[in-house]
Amino acid sequence: MANSGTIEITGLDERLKQMGQISTKNPVMRQRINEVIRQTLKQVRSRLSSEAQSGLQMKSDPRNAYKAVRSAVYRRIFGGQVNILQSRKAHGMRLYEPPRTLRPGQRGGNRVKRGQRTTDLMSYQGTDRGFILRFLNSGTVDREAGTRGGLLSGNRGAIEPRNWFGPRSQSEMEAAAANIDKMIDDIIMGIMF
Repeated sequence: MANSGTIEITGLDERLKQMGQISTKNPVMRQRINEVIRQTLKQVRSRLSSEAQSGLQMKSDPRNAYKAVRSAVYRRIFGGQVNILQSRKAHGMRLYEPPRTLRPGQRGGNRVKRGQRTTDLMSYQGTDRGFILRFLNSGTVDREAGTRGGLLSGNRGAIEPRNWFGPRSQSEMEAAAANIDKMIDDIIMGIMF
């Protein structure tokens, strides 16, 4: 046993290789982390959508406004968000026909053909109806009807703010962050040991 002044460490090359695998600069590791984030945000979005749909926020939702809750994963940094979609264009969904209250063969209702604007409004479905969730979340101001020759006037009312999305999404995201931390730790432990 000669003293040459060098120390030999066994397994160092293997450890350095493992460290390279868990680096966030490694494309495989980036993809795995983003997938964990995507799955977790999808679950958060699902829970928030089901709360919007459950009747706690709306008595009736025949046009599926609950689908306007969306999630997005960031590309350049690790993270994402869940919010209410603000659609800038209609997505051309099917036309909503409100249920008829007349019996078959009974006359009644409006016999005038629908205009294009009515058809456009009745085609708002799902993600196009995010404005409904925003109205319920932040409320509206009192709306007064204008007068046309003194015939139409009156208070149209207001929607009281329920502020359901902010606190609920905050608590869901905090729980998701803890879940993501645990899942990433599990990935690292799987690589290292």
